[in-house]
Formats: sequence, structure tokens, C-alpha cells
Amino acid sequence: MFRRILIANRGEIAARILRSCQKLGIETVCVYSDADAELGYLKQATKSIPIGEAAAYKSYLNQDILLRTAQETDCEAIHPGYGFLSENALFATRCEQQKLTFIGPKPHQIRMMGDKATAIKTMKAAGLPVISGASDEFPLLIKATAGGGGKGIRLVKSASEFEAAYSEAQAEAEKSFSNSELYLEKFIPNARHIEFQVLADAYGKVIHLGERECSIQKRHQKLLEESPAPNFPESLRNSMGQKIINALSKIGYLGAGTLEFLLDSNQNLYFMEMNTRIQVEHPVTEFVTGLDLIAWQIKIAAGEHLDVDYQGPEGHAIECRINAEAPGIIRKLEIPDNIRFDTYLENNTQVTPYYDSMLGKLIAHGKSRPEALSKLKHALENFVIEGVPTTQKLHQAILEDQNFIKGQYTCAFFEDFIWPK
Repeated sequence: MFRRILIANRGEIAARILRSCQKLGIETVCVYSDADAELGYLKQATKSIPIGEAAAYKSYLNQDILLRTAQETDCEAIHPGYGFLSENALFATRCEQQKLTFIGPKPHQIRMMGDKATAIKTMKAAGLPVISGASDEFPLLIKATAGGGGKGIRLVKSASEFEAAYSEAQAEAEKSFSNSELYLEKFIPNARHIEFQVLADAYGKVIHLGERECSIQKRHQKLLEESPAPNFPESLRNSMGQKIINALSKIGYLGAGTLEFLLDSNQNLYFMEMNTRIQVEHPVTEFVTGLDLIAWQIKIAAGEHLDVDYQGPEGHAIECRINAEAPGIIRKLEIPDNIRFDTYLENNTQVTPYYDSMLGKLIAHGKSRPEALSKLKHALENFVIEGVPTTQKLHQAILEDQNFIKGQYTCAFFEDFIWPK
């Protein structure tokens, strides 16, 4: 096992990784920008090192500073988290060159899956069903090959919209990923967004840990996730799970990852992309499997055998992302008992405009979906966060929606959803 790890991330992500490192007895080095200097979790790290200005993400994306800091603090590995540099093949390569373990897949695997068009071709060849490329029929999707986080995506409903939408997607892709390449994809109406969590060790063992439902999205940004997916056949979970294991075994995948699919109205799953990292929504899988996914990600990177097997979900878990709608100072924070809230917040924490708006994640687990839903409703009713406007009331409204309660919703959920702010 590693003696000391540098956590190359911030906020809720860094705090989450720090907790798993502490459980494993690993020393930690946390880095921070000037805007994050007062965040409470930094005090729990073995060392906390300033790395520069917050503006334009320069600090947390500065590979030279991060690598130098890891060397100067005698770290053996770098955990990139699940944002920033977690899917950057160049950074993973540079870690290897400097004899630092990059806690994630090998650089060539990151590169292979980072280009969405290449990932689709690769997984199709490995036996997964994929969405066909768009023809001259509409509607269709324009998507960035280096995409992520809902960036560089445009839905085109008619030929007259295509040119403007293509230009917009291209500009957004260039701005977000420094890569303007796009590809076209057939649009599947009323689809559900389903993803499978996977782990693979260095000895050829690959497992899947079931699926998550991620269809509650606004502008392609996920707001709420649950596991297992409601009204999802066990036979489909088992058959697709085995196909995923076979596909990842063929390409020799290593580490944690998430395969994202669209589920059509006829219960057909189509591979869209693979994220070569842990996802924000991983806690719902942790609840229904009893596994610490960050800890396993670290153990696999350290060369340990993956000595667990998936036996199916235990109960049900639902997570809602609490996002800030404007910067400010957290004046009051009260977290209900018997609920998991993954966050970096404390009273008087400054929420800056420099980074992602997510403040934390409320996660409820129950023996059944109704029980988990009831626990999450109760938590939202008793959750207090003052000082910045948040999405708390939006989540409360979603949980009262009859289609959501029945588990009968798709990615088109917000098209008919109306709620009073």
C-alpha cells in the first residue's frame, strides 16, 4: 500500500478521497489555490500545500506544479479525483515518467476512451451494442469527441437548424476541451440514461457493480441519481453486465470506470461513452454494494487483488446534488441525522465563483426504493443551508413528482416538469 498520496483536486472531491485515505492509513498531501486556503478539510491532511491563484483553474490544472509538489513532499502516487486531470492522458503519462503512480487507468486507455467516437468503435468491436451514427434523418445529436459534463452537445430537430447548432457545439467544444472535433449520433427519444460502475485489477479480474439511473438532467447536467435503476429488469442487468466484463477484459482495462448507456423504450441498451474515473454519483453504488469505491481504486493502483464479487444490489439508494446558484458565504449549515452528506462545507465557508457549483450530495439508503425516497424527502425537509441560494427546493419538488415516485421517467423529465420557485 502507498505510504503517501497527493490529492490533485479540491472541495467535496478532495474531502471524499481524504476520508478513504485515512481509513487505509495513508498519509495525504492536499493542494489548494488561494481561494480555497480556508477550507476545513485541509486541516485533516498530513500536509497542505498552496499552488497558486484560483482564476481560470490555473492552479489545479498546472501539471508542472502538481508533479513538483508530489516529488517535494515524497508522495508515491497522485489521485486526480473525478474532475480536472482525472481523464488527462498526458498527466497520467507524466506521472509514470516521474515514477509516480497515477491512480487511474493507463494513459493509452484514457486516450482511447477520451475520444468518444473512438470509444464507440472500440466498444462495438468488443461486443457492446452502440448507437448508430446519424444519417440524413432528424432529430440527431451533435457531440464533442472530447466531451464531458454536458459540454459540446446540441440537439438538432431539422436541417435548417444544423449549421448554427454545429457552429455552437464546435465553439463550445474548443472552449471547454481545446478540441473542436465533433461527431453525429442518432437521437433516441424518451431514452433513459443508465450507467454501469466497473472495477478491474492488474491480474485480469473485471467486475461490474450494477447500474445507476441518471436520467434526471437539466441541460445535460445530472441532478439526481439512484441505484438500482427503477423498473430495470434483473435479466438486463446480468446480460449487459457480462457483456461489459467481456469487453473490458478484451481491452485489458485497469482501475475504476463508468460505462454510460441509453435505454430506449423497448429495453435496448446502447453504449454512449466511458468515463475512465470514479463518478460524482458513486455513493449510491457504495450504499447498495457496501464497498468503498475510492479505497478500491487506490488498492487496485497499489497492485492489490480485487477479491470481491458483485451479488446484486442490497436495498436502494438515491442521491441529489446540492448546487449553489450564486457565490456567497455559508452562514448556517445543519445536516440531518441518519443521512450521508458528502461535502467540503462548514459554517462560514466562502463559496467562490471559480469552480463547479456543487456544494455537496445528500444520499439516502433504504431497504426499498420507497424507504430511500422517504428518507431523502425527510432529509431535504430538515436540511438547512443559508447564505447562498441552492437547488434544495428543486429537489424537493422532483421528489414529489408522480412520475418520479413511480420510477417512470426519462431524460425528457424536465420538458413537462413545472415547479414554483
